[in-house]
Amino acid sequence: MPQKLDYHWHLRRIMADRGMFQTTDLIRPLAERDITLSSSQVYRLATERPERLSLKILMALLDILDCSMDDLIEPVAVAGSGKRPKKAAGGASTGESLGGLRPKRAKITR
Repeated sequence: MPQKLDYHWHLRRIMADRGMFQTTDLIRPLAERDITLSSSQVYRLATERPERLSLKILMALLDILDCSMDDLIEPVAVAGSGKRPKKAAGGASTGESLGGLRPKRAKITR
């Protein structure tokens, strides 16, 4: 099964390394590159991990901050695939220690 990948977004740290401590410090350099973003959009870009990002904005950030894509985006492997392991025939999955602590299903008799 292919490994699941995720990423860490390091824009805020790189901005601080370059002496840019306020998110609004990016507005003017972006505007010089014909990218108009509101202060709230720039704030979200710097403080949150973007799910979608245009290549034009990405290239502008790399140019403004004089960094590489490896500096800005760090790929990381996800620990699990997010799926629960299948239960064994006995009812408890392998390595599950709480299986014996669960209540048994009540039987209705007539």
